Amino acid sequence: MDWTQDEIKFLKTLSDPDKIQGFLDFIEYNPNYECRSPRWVIRKRSAHCFEGALFAAAALQFIGYQPLIIDMKSFNDDDHVISVFKVDNHWGAVAKSNFTSLRYREPVYRSLRELVMSYFDFYFNLNGDKSLRSYSLPLDLTIYDERKWATTDEDLEFIGDKLETIRHYPVINHKMIKNLNRASDIMLKAGMLGSKAEGLFKPK
Repeated sequence: MDWTQDEIKFLKTLSDPDKIQGFLDFIEYNPNYECRSPRWVIRKRSAHCFEGALFAAAALQFIGYQPLIIDMKSFNDDDHVISVFKVDNHWGAVAKSNFTSLRYREPVYRSLRELVMSYFDFYFNLNGDKSLRSYSLPLDLTIYDERKWATTDEDLEFIGDKLETIRHYPVINHKMIKNLNRASDIMLKAGMLGSKAEGLFKPK
């Protein structure tokens, strides 16, 4: 990647996935409808979930991982994008979210489905409705290396468009959906701890 010397110096401080997550937890949540590059995230210290996933993928690639992202689709809620990585054949994730419970996952999950399902009970909208419905295959961002996805000034919505075309796998069936309980008030409050109001999805 075409990183500057200052960017390289900064990225070297993010020497493992947990430190990458720490940076994403520290910066502001970006409520704007845009998709800027990891370079922009470093400069502006701001990201929404998609930008956070792209930044995490770039930072993970810098320390030797594949830059992989997964799309998680929801009903009556925001979709969520996470960056996934593998350690000793087990999956973990780094993510930016306006909900505290939809972020980091340790690399202890034996499959991508197992990893995704670790988010299920914590993935709810402002009404407390559990909203996760499906997840995609991983998208390897190296296919966009020629477009310099990590450092470009170009809007990266084309990556989001590609995610939409990738096969998604359902996580629950219609009967399960009908029987879902709402998240408790205490879980809702915990999930929204420190959230930015203008970036929250307003369910119908």
